[in-house]
Amino acid sequence: MRTDGTGLTGAGGPQLLAISDLHVGYEANRAIVEAMRPTTDEDWLLVAGDVGERFADINWAWTTLKRHFRTVIWLPGNHELWTPPDDPLTLRGEPRYQHLVRTARDLGVITPEDPYPIWDGPRGPVAVCPLFLLYDYTWRDGTPGATTKEQALAHSLDLGVICTDERFLHPDPLPGRDDWCRARVAHTEQRLAALDPDLPTVLANHWPLHREPTAVLRYPSFALWCGTELTEDWHLRYRATEVVYGHLHIPRVIWRDGVRFTEVSLGYPREWGSRPAGPAGPRTILTGPRETSR
Repeated sequence: MRTDGTGLTGAGGPQLLAISDLHVGYEANRAIVEAMRPTTDEDWLLVAGDVGERFADINWAWTTLKRHFRTVIWLPGNHELWTPPDDPLTLRGEPRYQHLVRTARDLGVITPEDPYPIWDGPRGPVAVCPLFLLYDYTWRDGTPGATTKEQALAHSLDLGVICTDERFLHPDPLPGRDDWCRARVAHTEQRLAALDPDLPTVLANHWPLHREPTAVLRYPSFALWCGTELTEDWHLRYRATEVVYGHLHIPRVIWRDGVRFTEVSLGYPREWGSRPAGPAGPRTILTGPRETSR
């Protein structure tokens, strides 16, 4: 068993580990990423979005993690999709995402555009499905009386709550982020429906697949930027044994319909620095057969 001061502990056999919201633009978070180690040579690491904002930082994190973890799986959050004005990579929207996918593949990192890898667990195989779905402004519970996206956004703006995505996350070539979300949902539905109907899944997406995790948000209207009602039954429809997400920076576990939903975010130093336990490292999502001596 190895521990590296990041909340990472071993159980004597291979593990599927997951973490999100690394935000390696912060030096304290960068140091945590540098210190991450697997517990066995067969561990997988799932990185559920928001590695960083600038391409150089994202590339650094992938390269660093691949030095230690044989299998790294990545899916984007909103921050990877930003086009900050000080980033030399000026691509926007879908072209930016595809550039990230190509770079990740060149490093040997699995992306949402690759075949879903199969985890061999003690109860049989499980498809590990990294998803990229975005949001479509349909979670309007925090904006009473709003029946349209425009009304909900206007109400949130009046409250002083607006996501930075509205400035930096461009949906090119589509007209809106909600259009991009619907396109991604349709594309992903086809892929998930094509899986063996007897094969269980781990569904991992940066944004929650169900709106329940957003009920504890300090600013309820921020749920507009947190998911889509189109995925709220996916944990049942696609046989999920586990659902992994990030984005909210509220690491916890909830259960719905007998399925565990785990937020695996690290978050900003000001957030994890105020917790008595310190930063939360990768969480164990699945275990594999215990290693035997050879």
